[in-house]
Amino acid sequence: MLRTCPLILPPLRGGPPLLPVGEGKTMTLRAIKHIRLGEAPGQAFDDIVLEAHDRHLRRKLITTTAGLEVLIDLEKPVFIEDGDHLALEDGRHVEVNAAEEELLEVTGVSPAHMVSLGWHIGNRHLAAQLEWNRILIKPDAVIRDMLLRLGAKVSLVREQFEPEHGAYHIHDH
Repeated sequence: MLRTCPLILPPLRGGPPLLPVGEGKTMTLRAIKHIRLGEAPGQAFDDIVLEAHDRHLRRKLITTTAGLEVLIDLEKPVFIEDGDHLALEDGRHVEVNAAEEELLEVTGVSPAHMVSLGWHIGNRHLAAQLEWNRILIKPDAVIRDMLLRLGAKVSLVREQFEPEHGAYHIHDH
Protein backbone atom coordinates (compact mmCIF):
# COMPACT_ATOMS: atom_id res chain seq x y z
CA MET A 1 0.00 0.00 0.00
CA LEU A 2 1.35 3.37 -1.00
CA ARG A 3 1.20 6.12 1.63
CA THR A 4 1.20 9.75 0.73
CA CYS A 5 2.92 12.42 2.74
CA PRO A 6 1.59 15.98 2.85
CA LEU A 7 3.58 18.51 0.86
CA ILE A 8 5.67 20.74 3.14
CA LEU A 9 5.68 24.36 1.98
CA PRO A 10 8.90 26.37 2.28
CA PRO A 11 9.20 28.90 5.11
CA LEU A 12 8.55 32.59 4.56
CA ARG A 13 11.47 34.88 5.42
CA GLY A 14 13.16 32.40 7.73
CA GLY A 15 10.11 30.98 9.52
CA PRO A 16 9.24 27.31 9.96
CA PRO A 17 7.64 25.42 7.07
CA LEU A 18 3.86 25.53 6.70
CA LEU A 19 1.67 22.42 6.50
CA PRO A 20 -1.23 22.62 4.05
CA VAL A 21 -4.82 22.28 5.21
CA GLY A 22 -6.89 21.23 2.22
CA GLU A 23 -6.07 22.02 -1.37
CA GLY A 24 -4.25 25.33 -1.81
CA LYS A 25 -4.71 26.41 1.83
CA THR A 26 -2.42 26.54 4.82
CA MET A 27 -3.22 26.44 8.50
CA THR A 28 -4.39 29.79 9.88
CA LEU A 29 -1.76 31.48 12.01
CA ARG A 30 -2.77 33.07 15.33
CA ALA A 31 -1.47 36.45 16.54
CA ILE A 32 -1.59 36.64 20.34
CA LYS A 33 0.36 39.76 21.29
CA HIS A 34 0.72 43.38 20.15
CA ILE A 35 4.27 44.78 20.15
CA ARG A 36 5.06 48.48 19.66
CA LEU A 37 7.47 49.35 16.85
CA GLY A 38 10.44 50.20 19.08
CA GLU A 39 10.01 47.03 21.16
CA ALA A 40 9.85 44.46 18.34
CA PRO A 41 12.71 41.94 18.63
CA GLY A 42 14.00 41.34 15.11
CA GLN A 43 12.53 41.44 11.66
CA ALA A 44 8.99 40.41 10.74
CA PHE A 45 8.56 37.43 8.40
CA ASP A 46 5.56 39.03 6.64
CA ASP A 47 3.41 42.15 6.79
CA ILE A 48 -0.19 43.30 6.79
CA VAL A 49 -1.39 46.58 5.29
CA LEU A 50 -4.48 48.08 6.96
CA GLU A 51 -6.37 51.37 6.90
CA ALA A 52 -6.64 53.36 10.14
CA HIS A 53 -10.15 52.14 11.08
CA ASP A 54 -9.03 48.52 10.57
CA ARG A 55 -6.06 48.93 12.96
CA HIS A 56 -8.28 49.09 16.07
CA LEU A 57 -8.31 45.36 16.76
CA ARG A 58 -8.97 42.63 19.25
CA ARG A 59 -10.17 39.65 17.21
CA LYS A 60 -10.20 39.59 13.43
CA LEU A 61 -9.18 37.30 10.56
CA ILE A 62 -6.87 39.09 8.13
CA THR A 63 -4.67 38.17 5.18
CA THR A 64 -0.98 39.06 4.98
CA THR A 65 0.76 40.49 1.93
CA ALA A 66 2.03 36.97 1.14
CA GLY A 67 -1.54 35.61 1.27
CA LEU A 68 -1.44 33.86 4.66
CA GLU A 69 -4.45 34.00 6.95
CA VAL A 70 -3.77 35.33 10.46
CA LEU A 71 -6.34 35.27 13.22
CA ILE A 72 -5.66 38.26 15.45
CA ASP A 73 -6.71 37.08 18.90
CA LEU A 74 -5.64 39.64 21.51
CA GLU A 75 -6.71 39.87 25.17
CA LYS A 76 -8.12 43.39 24.73
CA PRO A 77 -8.69 45.88 21.90
CA VAL A 78 -5.63 47.87 20.84
CA PHE A 79 -4.83 50.68 18.40
CA ILE A 80 -2.09 49.38 16.16
CA GLU A 81 0.18 52.04 14.69
CA ASP A 82 2.23 51.93 11.51
CA GLY A 83 5.24 49.64 12.04
CA ASP A 84 3.91 47.83 15.12
CA HIS A 85 4.22 44.05 15.20
CA LEU A 86 1.90 41.18 16.05
CA ALA A 87 3.55 38.17 17.73
CA LEU A 88 2.36 34.80 16.49
CA GLU A 89 2.02 31.69 18.63
CA ASP A 90 5.04 30.15 16.88
CA GLY A 91 7.30 33.06 17.90
CA ARG A 92 7.42 34.84 14.53
CA HIS A 93 6.20 38.40 14.03
CA VAL A 94 4.03 40.10 11.42
CA GLU A 95 4.53 43.83 10.84
CA VAL A 96 1.43 46.02 10.49
CA ASN A 97 1.74 48.87 8.01
CA ALA A 98 -0.64 51.76 7.52
CA ALA A 99 -2.31 51.74 4.11
CA GLU A 100 -2.44 54.86 2.02
CA GLU A 101 -5.96 56.29 2.17
CA GLU A 102 -7.87 59.06 0.47
CA LEU A 103 -7.97 61.96 2.94
CA LEU A 104 -8.86 65.62 3.14
CA GLU A 105 -5.92 67.88 3.98
CA VAL A 106 -7.16 70.94 5.85
CA THR A 107 -5.00 74.06 6.20
CA GLY A 108 -5.66 77.52 7.58
CA VAL A 109 -4.23 80.99 7.17
CA SER A 110 -2.73 81.30 10.66
CA PRO A 111 -2.08 79.26 13.81
CA ALA A 112 -5.23 80.73 15.41
CA HIS A 113 -7.26 79.74 12.33
CA MET A 114 -5.85 76.18 12.55
CA VAL A 115 -6.94 75.98 16.20
CA SER A 116 -10.45 77.12 15.23
CA LEU A 117 -10.64 74.57 12.39
CA GLY A 118 -9.39 71.85 14.75
CA TRP A 119 -12.08 72.79 17.26
CA HIS A 120 -14.84 72.48 14.62
CA ILE A 121 -13.51 69.10 13.47
CA GLY A 122 -13.20 67.84 17.05
CA ASN A 123 -16.66 69.14 17.95
CA ARG A 124 -18.02 66.73 15.32
CA HIS A 125 -16.04 63.81 16.83
CA LEU A 126 -14.18 63.10 13.59
CA ALA A 127 -11.03 61.01 13.45
CA ALA A 128 -8.24 63.50 12.75
CA GLN A 129 -4.48 63.47 12.33
CA LEU A 130 -3.23 66.74 13.82
CA GLU A 131 0.00 68.29 12.58
CA TRP A 132 1.44 71.75 13.19
CA ASN A 133 0.48 73.02 9.72
CA ARG A 134 -2.43 70.78 8.66
CA ILE A 135 -5.18 68.43 9.74
CA LEU A 136 -6.00 65.20 7.91
CA ILE A 137 -9.52 63.74 8.01
CA LYS A 138 -11.52 61.16 6.07
CA PRO A 139 -13.41 62.61 3.09
CA ASP A 140 -16.87 63.95 3.94
CA ALA A 141 -18.70 66.36 1.60
CA VAL A 142 -20.66 68.09 4.39
CA ILE A 143 -17.55 68.64 6.54
CA ARG A 144 -15.60 69.80 3.48
CA ASP A 145 -18.25 72.44 2.72
CA MET A 146 -18.29 73.58 6.37
CA LEU A 147 -14.49 73.94 6.42
CA LEU A 148 -14.50 75.89 3.15
CA ARG A 149 -17.15 78.26 4.61
CA LEU A 150 -14.82 78.73 7.60
CA GLY A 151 -12.03 79.87 5.24
CA ALA A 152 -9.96 76.66 5.18
CA LYS A 153 -8.11 75.36 2.18
CA VAL A 154 -9.19 71.73 1.64
CA SER A 155 -7.37 69.37 -0.72
CA LEU A 156 -7.78 65.68 -1.50
CA VAL A 157 -4.57 63.71 -0.76
CA ARG A 158 -3.58 60.03 -0.58
CA GLU A 159 -1.43 59.21 2.47
CA GLN A 160 -1.13 57.01 5.51
CA PHE A 161 -3.59 58.04 8.25
CA GLU A 162 -2.59 58.07 11.93
CA PRO A 163 -5.51 59.78 13.71
CA GLU A 164 -5.41 60.81 17.35
CA HIS A 165 -6.92 58.20 19.66
CA GLY A 166 -8.64 60.48 22.13
CA ALA A 167 -8.30 61.34 25.79
CA TYR A 168 -9.49 57.96 27.07
CA HIS A 169 -7.06 55.87 24.98
CA ILE A 170 -4.49 54.11 27.16
CA HIS A 171 -1.12 53.54 25.48
CA ASP A 172 0.27 50.34 27.03
CA HIS A 173 4.03 49.91 27.16
